[in-house]
Amino acid sequence: MRTTAFLLVALPCMVCGTLVDRTVESVTPVQKVIQLMEGMSAKGKEEKHKEQVQFAAYKQFCDDTAVEKKRAISEADEKIDILKADIEKYTSDVEQLAKEIGGHDEDLAAWTGDKKSCNEGSCDGKGGLR
Repeated sequence: MRTTAFLLVALPCMVCGTLVDRTVESVTPVQKVIQLMEGMSAKGKEEKHKEQVQFAAYKQFCDDTAVEKKRAISEADEKIDILKADIEKYTSDVEQLAKEIGGHDEDLAAWTGDKKSCNEGSCDGKGGLR
């Protein structure tokens, strides 16, 4: 009987206690929405921070690459100027050497003519013409 009486008294208290605990632990719909919004806000801030870090790294890469490319372009422009000057010099050298070759060809033609005439007997024996 004591066991039954204990159960009759304890059982309603247990049920009441769990109901009280449930009401204390339960969250109202408005509080749930606020919690969800706070969670979304925290997640958004975290994603924003990650995106800012990623963007900063990408921007640094772009800035570094731009500096390297500008330097490479500048060096290439200098090299182009040097090569253009070399081309002008070599073109001038070609023209000068072509003139010299033309003069040597004339000398060679004259010497060949002199040699033929000497071979034909019109030389004085000292290498000159009569």
